[in-house]
Amino acid sequence: MARFAANLTMLFTEQPFLERFALAREAGFKAVEFLFPYAFEADELAALLQENQLEQALFNMPPGNWDSGERGMAALPGREAEFRDSVDTALHYARVLGCPKVHAMAGIIDPRYSYEQHLETFVANIRYAADQFAQHGITLLIEPLNSRDVPNYFIAHQRDAAKIIERIDRPNVKLQFDVYHAQIMDGDLTTMIGDLAQTIGHVQIASVPARHEPSEGEVNYPHIFAALDQAGYSGWIGCEYNPKTGTKEGLNWVTPYL
Repeated sequence: MARFAANLTMLFTEQPFLERFALAREAGFKAVEFLFPYAFEADELAALLQENQLEQALFNMPPGNWDSGERGMAALPGREAEFRDSVDTALHYARVLGCPKVHAMAGIIDPRYSYEQHLETFVANIRYAADQFAQHGITLLIEPLNSRDVPNYFIAHQRDAAKIIERIDRPNVKLQFDVYHAQIMDGDLTTMIGDLAQTIGHVQIASVPARHEPSEGEVNYPHIFAALDQAGYSGWIGCEYNPKTGTKEGLNWVTPYL
């Protein structure tokens, strides 16, 4: 049975971030995720989770300079020391928030380096981070991002990510399977879910092509939820979409699941 987590970076944006936890609870969600927690103290966020009886499903490691267009650094040669510092930061938040999964963003390809140099950097960095997180029972996720929204991101295809995970060879490294990105870049979703079932560690959803509620667009989400059930996925499904109008007005699709 599908279980849904509200992405507080994209949902309930009608209110300030710290007020969105209560709005998620009021809507019936039992878990939340968001891109980054670092603008707030970990203890403050943990108190909101406890107050609203919510689980923290996921957040991202520090991405570098987001405002200037950076989207992570795990695959970027020359940024290894900064990446290791970001592991410490993310681990602190994950432990305080009781968050079992953290996403390490790979980064935009640096044209000064070859693909193989990026790959070697990524594998080494993810192994390091995975080993740190494993000591606390935390899963590290990697996610392909589509080349339309994020040109030149290091990983764009689901099966490529699965091959890299195999090369990384750490049991707590899994695939963050975002159906929105997967449909844009790969399609053949049902077969891919079955093939990658053992590799998938987290799922996110949005309509394609507009990234609105999953009740519209070209993806048959009830079918996808059934495919995930059949594949044995029992984790949270992150609602990482931009509401077409208001958040509450667009939640009818998820009400039967909550």
